[in-house]
Amino acid sequence: MTPSSSETELFLSTARAFLDQHATLVQQRALHAEDRPVGPKWWKQAAELGWAGLLVAEELGGGSVSGSGLHDLAAIAELTGHTIAPGPLHPVSTVLAGLVDADNHADHAGTIRALVSGDSVATWAVDEPGRGFDPSKPTLTATATAAGYRLDGVKDRVEAGAEADLLLVTARAEDGVRQFLVRADTPGVTIRPQRCVDLVKRYARIEFDGVSVEAPVGSHADARALIDRQSQVAIVLQCAETVGVLDTVLALTIDWSRDRYSFGRPLGSYQAIKHRLADMTMWLHAGRGITARAVQRVATRAADAALWVSAAKSYLGEHAGPLVQDCVQLHGGIGVTWEHDLHLFLRRITLYRGLFGTPTEHHQAIYRHVRNQGPAA
Repeated sequence: MTPSSSETELFLSTARAFLDQHATLVQQRALHAEDRPVGPKWWKQAAELGWAGLLVAEELGGGSVSGSGLHDLAAIAELTGHTIAPGPLHPVSTVLAGLVDADNHADHAGTIRALVSGDSVATWAVDEPGRGFDPSKPTLTATATAAGYRLDGVKDRVEAGAEADLLLVTARAEDGVRQFLVRADTPGVTIRPQRCVDLVKRYARIEFDGVSVEAPVGSHADARALIDRQSQVAIVLQCAETVGVLDTVLALTIDWSRDRYSFGRPLGSYQAIKHRLADMTMWLHAGRGITARAVQRVATRAADAALWVSAAKSYLGEHAGPLVQDCVQLHGGIGVTWEHDLHLFLRRITLYRGLFGTPTEHHQAIYRHVRNQGPAA
């Protein structure tokens, strides 16, 4: 996912070593058994490795390794997929993508530095109950007041909502969609944890009842562009992590097919099994390729970035689940037990399929793009 260099290799090997030590599947199971989120110390350590600042300029405490922060960030996301790691990498990165691009980003310099250092955690409150993913048309309202704005409405499926210090909230104002940075302890904010199929990912429903805020993030002119950019970053990170999941699960299954014997022969020596493994390998390579293309287009802010993001999200949404389910089946009876790790990966894949738009929603987005602008080159 990222350009190759000795510095990049060192950066990724350090990240891999951190995950191997502090984000093992045994530790994920322990978090689930104790019904607790990963502690703030975990994310502070990850931030100290540079994960949180990859989309942020050096003068604000950030900086990339390869020269392309999004490529570096996608590479980290892919690594987290190998161990289905916890932590707020996605929401913090998405919020920072909006703050650093806002035309009033200087007003948020202190917040950006706190997020880059890991001293604070922020999340993007964009999804709403009973609706598909449509960040440009929120129902939560922002009503102008003498002191600023008043927020009223509900957001749900907010990742790390109960653990975040700051909430970047999309809202419908008189002049169109806007975003507001809200402290989680602001009067009128009620946070209710939500359970999900994943063992360690944490989400929340957040209610805003007459919440007073001051100025929006960014101007009215750039609000829509900021939200589009944040959506693209959030989705490509999800796709990159999904590629990491698929790579790990397929490797586990190939190893199993070599070691498991049936009628005196390795399971993988049967032609039917070879064909299924070949199909899944093709799906993995295609998913990796289309994700890499989406990352490249988003990183360069290409005009067709949204098209490639939808293509990657819809492809992986359609193929990731069946691939992991096939791997479960090829493991036989042990593959459906709680003790085996396959279901941990399947849970993450199942969760991501519906977040930030389903395959159907992204197919429709592709259709609208082609109808209005023609196919991509």
